[in-house]
Amino acid sequence: MFATAPLRIVAVSAGLSQPSSTRLLADRLAAATRERLAAEQDRNVEVQVVELRDLAVDIAHHLLSGFPSATLREAIDAVTEADGLIAVTPVFTASYSGLFKSFFDLIDNTALTGKPVVIAATGGTARHSLVLEHALRPLFAYLRAGTVPTSVYAASEDWGSSGDEYTEGLPSRIRRAGGELASAVLGRTVSGASRAPGLDDGEDAVVPFEQQLADLRLD
Repeated sequence: MFATAPLRIVAVSAGLSQPSSTRLLADRLAAATRERLAAEQDRNVEVQVVELRDLAVDIAHHLLSGFPSATLREAIDAVTEADGLIAVTPVFTASYSGLFKSFFDLIDNTALTGKPVVIAATGGTARHSLVLEHALRPLFAYLRAGTVPTSVYAASEDWGSSGDEYTEGLPSRIRRAGGELASAVLGRTVSGASRAPGLDDGEDAVVPFEQQLADLRLD
């Protein structure tokens, strides 16, 4: 009997500080995805976090020379070979950080074709939440990845908040995004057509996955 290769989830964190709320959000999204995958199938699930702050010098050298270091090559390979990707950036000047963009500039624009991706961002105020739709989603559309319907933005006030009768709390959004990524990795629709809706599903979860292919500094 042949051993089945584990499912690989890679989270890219562009946080600069330590500790980093960007890394914390990446970790929580990865944990939610792993939990859902473990509950729905029998294969092992491996999670790897790529910390871009540790690769900043290598990224700059690659942009100048065209040649990646061995460490940077390993990170790029991990991202392109992953079964599912989580991409998290702090918001700088109303967009993704330069470090985040520089890393994805190094990835061939066909290398992520069809790959399921959760996009997420952190910032000091909820006013920057549209960065997900105006910057990150178009970036991954260009890279031909499949972003799941739920994106996650975490402002400073979201940490420790469970939401209210009008707004989902951060933990609920993380669980829903992780569940959508797990479903996409397993080749299922996240429209609700092939699975019973769960407590974490909202109205925007009815958008089919296929249709998605088309200043307090807390980083």
